[in-house]
Amino acid sequence: MQKIENTKIKECVYKEILENGLTVMIIPKKTIKKYVIWGTKYGSNDNKFIPYKGKEPIEVPNGIAHFLEHKLFEQENGTNSLDVLTSLGVSANAYTTNDHTAYLFEATENFYEALDELMDYVQHPYFTEENVEKEQGIIEQEISMYDDYPEWVVYLNAMKAMYQKNPVRIDITGTKETIHKINKDILYQCYDTFYHPSNMVMVICGDFEPELLLQEIKKRLIPREERGKIERIYPEEPKEVAQKEMIQHMEVSTPIFVIGFKDIVEEDMLEKHIAMEILLNSLIGKSSTLYQELYEKGYLMEEPQLDYEFSSNYAHITITGQSKDPKKVKEELMKKIVEKKEKGIEEAEFQRCKKMLYGTYVREFNRVGDIARMFLADYFKGINSLDYIEKIEHISKEYTQKVLEKVLREDNQVISIVK
Repeated sequence: MQKIENTKIKECVYKEILENGLTVMIIPKKTIKKYVIWGTKYGSNDNKFIPYKGKEPIEVPNGIAHFLEHKLFEQENGTNSLDVLTSLGVSANAYTTNDHTAYLFEATENFYEALDELMDYVQHPYFTEENVEKEQGIIEQEISMYDDYPEWVVYLNAMKAMYQKNPVRIDITGTKETIHKINKDILYQCYDTFYHPSNMVMVICGDFEPELLLQEIKKRLIPREERGKIERIYPEEPKEVAQKEMIQHMEVSTPIFVIGFKDIVEEDMLEKHIAMEILLNSLIGKSSTLYQELYEKGYLMEEPQLDYEFSSNYAHITITGQSKDPKKVKEELMKKIVEKKEKGIEEAEFQRCKKMLYGTYVREFNRVGDIARMFLADYFKGINSLDYIEKIEHISKEYTQKVLEKVLREDNQVISIVK
């Protein structure tokens, strides 16, 4: 196995790509908790592709990646793998994002029994017309729940405001109409295309001997030949935002908002990601002057959530919070951005945000679950999580200033409000 180390924080990852194409990453950690996450690079955005053994592109119903995640737990013998894992005393779950799907569990005991179950159900799909129809009813209820959830509505509306064609603007769960177009044949087609080991990665964190654990994983894998790259088809997204503002009325005590900035994917997204986090904390983070002013005047109820999200074909900033006047927050933020562009980022402020960010990255290595999920998500972005620690030390104020001027602009900015 390849050993990748960071001596500064005394962390390392053992990595190997198996003959069938599966990437395995093991992060040793002296702790009683053990965490495994098995993901496939298949998310809600992948709704148009050339299927396995196919020659022409197909378009599948929105929400199918999430639907497939739900269905994998149901086994042919009538059991539900989630119930089996719970009976073993482990905490198990699964989730779907725009660009990947993951299955996971955390255990203090019965680890290998739980690994048996995880690797069994992920490798043995069982779909029938009856169990698909039953699941349609369950997911329909889930969609109704999200439709009534203001925090999700305000975020999704921000995506719709930013993007004109990119599928990131589509709800991960799909709609009540699209999920009723799903059948067992489409599910098997998507599974056969995207659930091949060469499109998957398994990350395990805990007190393990990497080579011994790798042998245990190999024992449980179904033999499969390596396969070529999957051809995914995404629409060409215009640079312009779809609309500047989206406002929706719902039952909320205080208006909630998402201020978004649409960005583009470039070569070194890791460096850009770090610069973005420094900028956002400098502009409106908890220790910024703007946050203190807006909080004291009652325009911000609490520290806003600051995120820079990106994948292979989209990138954007979201600033999420509660305010009696969200448009005032946006107005003051844009003033602060103009000021930073004109005067430049102060050296002391830049160094303070860098140190704070460095501490945040180091703390992410405290919990096995955080570590494993981080390595999985970063891997699908083409990034080794340990590289953040190295990169942050070398990032310059000049580069960060360029990112500020290039990305944080009036023309690519949107606001979504639920009030």
